[in-house]
Amino acid sequence: MSRVAKRPLDLPAGVSLQVSGQEITVKGPKGVITMRCPEAVEVSVDGSVASVAPAANAENSALAGTIRSVLGNHVHGVSQGFERGLELVGVGYRAQAQGKVLNLSLGFSHPIAFEVPEGITIETPTQTEIVVKGHDCQQVGQVAANIRSFRPPEPYKGKGVKYKGERILRKEAKKK
Repeated sequence: MSRVAKRPLDLPAGVSLQVSGQEITVKGPKGVITMRCPEAVEVSVDGSVASVAPAANAENSALAGTIRSVLGNHVHGVSQGFERGLELVGVGYRAQAQGKVLNLSLGFSHPIAFEVPEGITIETPTQTEIVVKGHDCQQVGQVAANIRSFRPPEPYKGKGVKYKGERILRKEAKKK
C-alpha cells in the first residue's frame, strides 16, 4: 500500500469532511470544496481524523496516495488558504488590482485587463508585485500561471512576469 495513503489525515478545528457515496465535501472558514472520489478508493472519517484506503486490490494503492494528498491540500486550503506571489521585472511594467479586474502594463501597445475568477483574490502590494490568494491550490496555481503567460521571463535580460523567488537562467549575449 502507498506510504502516503497510510498516514491519517488530521482535520483542524473548524474543518469538516463529509463523504456521501463518491462525493467528498470539505468545509472550513475559507470556503467549501467538493470533489469526486474514484470507486477504487475508500475514504472514511472518524471524528477529526480521515483515512484513505484502496478498495480491493493493490493496483489502487498509488491512486489512494494521490487522493490522500489532494484531500490534504483541500483541508489546508479551507483552513489556511494558499497564496502565490508574482514579480514584474522590466521598465514600465506595472500591475493594479481594481475590484475583480487586474490591469497589467507589460510593455505591449495596449494594457491587459485580466478578469479574476470566482474564489480567487488578487492583491498588488506594490506596482511590481502581485499576490494571488484562494482556497483551492490548483486554481491558485492556474491563475498565477495564466498571469505569467502574458509575458514570461526572457533569458537575456530577465524581463517579464516571474514567480516570487524564481531564478531565471540567463544566457550570454551574442559576441562580436
